[in-house]
This record gives sequence, C-alpha cells and structure tokens, in this order.
Amino acid sequence: MLIDLNCDMGEGFGAWKMGDDSAMLDLVSSANIACGFHAGDPDIMFDTAAMARHKGVAVGAHPSFFDLHGFGRRQIRGDSPAQIERQIIYQIGAFKALAAAAGLPLQHVKAHGALGNMANEDPELALAVARAIKAVDPALIFVVMPGLETERAGEQLGLRMAREIYADRAYAANGNLVSRNAPGAVIHDSEIAAARVLRMIEEQSITTVDGTRMPVRIDTVCVHGDTPGATRMAQHLRSLLEAAGVRIAPMATVIGQ
Repeated sequence: MLIDLNCDMGEGFGAWKMGDDSAMLDLVSSANIACGFHAGDPDIMFDTAAMARHKGVAVGAHPSFFDLHGFGRRQIRGDSPAQIERQIIYQIGAFKALAAAAGLPLQHVKAHGALGNMANEDPELALAVARAIKAVDPALIFVVMPGLETERAGEQLGLRMAREIYADRAYAANGNLVSRNAPGAVIHDSEIAAARVLRMIEEQSITTVDGTRMPVRIDTVCVHGDTPGATRMAQHLRSLLEAAGVRIAPMATVIGQ
C-alpha cells in the first residue's frame, strides 16, 4: 500500500519562523507551502520549495483567508465566494511561479485553517476553492477531507483528489475536524497518534468523538509542523507505517496507483 505524508510548511513571515521545515522535509513526501495570506513571504516560499526539491519532496500551495494576524484560523465571513475564489487563484499563482523558479512543478492545493474547515461544510465555499484550482491548472490535485463538501466539489468539477486524514486531530460527529478551541482537539502523544493513523489506514475509516466509525478512502496523512513535538510525531508515524508494510510516496503517485 502507498500513502502520502504531508505537512504544512513555510509558515514563518519575515524574521519570524515557525516549525523545523528542514527536519520535516526528511520525513514527509508532500509539503503544503503557505502562500502569504496566513504566513509566508516570497523569500520563505522560494526557499522552502528549493529545500523540498533538494530533499525530493513534492510541493503544493496552501492558501488561506487573508488573515496574517490570526494565522488563517479565524472565520472570515465578509467576503463573497467569488472574492474568495480570486484570492485563492492569486495565492496559487504566486506559489506556482516561485516553485517553478525553484525548479519544482506544483503538485496539489490544500486549503489552510478556517478556510479549509468552513469549505468542508459550506458547498458554495467548497466550490469556490475547487473553481480556483481548476482555473489555475485543472491537473492540480485538490486535497480534500472525505465525505465532506470539498470532496463533493472536487467530484463536481472533475478534479483529481487526494483524500486526507489527520494524525494529530480529533474528528467531530460530521467527519470534520473538532475545533481547536475544544478540549482534546489536538493529539500530542506521538505513540497514540501513530497507532491511530495505522488503524485508520488498515480499516479505511475514521472514528469520530461520539464513537461513530465512518468508512473513507485515505490517500494522504497530515502531520502539522507547528505543534510541539511535530518532528518526533512524524518520525514515529513514518517508522510505524513502514514497519507495517506501508510505502511512503507523494500524493500524485498514491492516487495514480
């Protein structure tokens, strides 16, 4: 079995740094690079793409709401879906150009933070994200959460999709992520997280906080790079998966199998 490991990266801004991107790039197969709206700037975007190229990691754009102050985790409701669509086009286009300058093609697009969580439940917002991806390049992979509106939007527009689960996040009853403000939303124990991911992959299902088991297709696993112990968790997860016979590969390879 092939599985992609992905991580959000390039999430500093100017002199401010976040996460150990170099160490994470030794462990993952796909990197989601911030595009300047929640974090990132042209130098960081280029440097992270160049480092990914050097380490053989595929890259994707990680667009968000225009929310530097809130790191893209605040719900922005004043902009229309059409405005959000254009903002996403802007971000994907910017990173696609910088990735090309660093010698890498763009593999995928994954919405960040509140944008991704809201799109999972709002069909108009999900379609705005999907339309933006298709407008830039219909061959790009749309990273979606299975069973939610983003997956339905990707299907409607005929996009290639990678279905994603999270190593370090709990699932709400509807299959979306539990709000970070809720107790237990983020899993910090690397052994618990790794064992949980292996079980989800073997069963091709997720288990929600109310105990419901939801069958899903799983192509890629996200390990957040900005949480304490993220590198340790990624290392533990990769080692456990490989010991179980799972091979780590970029999402383009996984969904092409």
